[in-house]
Amino acid sequence: MKEIQTSQAPSAIGPYSQAIAHNGFLYVSGQLPLDPVSGAIVGDDAATQIVQCLANIRAIVQAAGSDMNKTVKTTVLMTDLAEFQAVNEAYGQFFQAPYPARATYQVAALPRSARVEVEAVLAFD
Repeated sequence: MKEIQTSQAPSAIGPYSQAIAHNGFLYVSGQLPLDPVSGAIVGDDAATQIVQCLANIRAIVQAAGSDMNKTVKTTVLMTDLAEFQAVNEAYGQFFQAPYPARATYQVAALPRSARVEVEAVLAFD
């Protein structure tokens, strides 16, 4: 296993790694919409927040020497599925066909009162 870490994404807020590369895959931990410098939540709505979540994932992926086109699966956690359409449109800016598999769930709450959190699994050479 190889830990992936970058200052271009927020530091872990608990006992976990930003990402782990193992057996041909890169497992990126759930990313909150945190600014990597200030640590503050970016945006008040889920669409703005998912852009920051995915920017954080992209920074981790790039630090690992890979790119978002190798994303196999994402999991999106939202506190309000009423914002799903706006989130879906913002999400689409980060991926191209063939799109990764995805699961989206509504949850009661997320750390730091975020509206969205995203984790990803990528093929990794």
